Amino acid sequence: MSKVVIMPFTMNILKTLGEQIKLARLRRRIPMAVIQERSGLSRPTIIAVEHGSPKVSMGNYAIVLHSIGKLDKDLLLVAKDDELGRTYQDLKLKDVRRVFVK
Repeated sequence: MSKVVIMPFTMNILKTLGEQIKLARLRRRIPMAVIQERSGLSRPTIIAVEHGSPKVSMGNYAIVLHSIGKLDKDLLLVAKDDELGRTYQDLKLKDVRRVFVK
């Protein structure tokens, strides 16, 4: 089993995401116990989400967001404005080669 390396920039994004999730919960004055009840997740898992842990599944992030107030719909905004992808699409490039880094 190989070890997954998460780049510092990505770790900062996850940390910020966790902080934003926690702030959304606190602004709505929703106790963690309510999120536990709504989500079915354990307190340690919710804490890990709010800390931006990379060990928590994307599904659990979505569950917590939904439990706060159906904020999981915001996940649909990811890559919505994919300028590079749209440029490739517009150029109708048929042979976009993948780059593998060893």
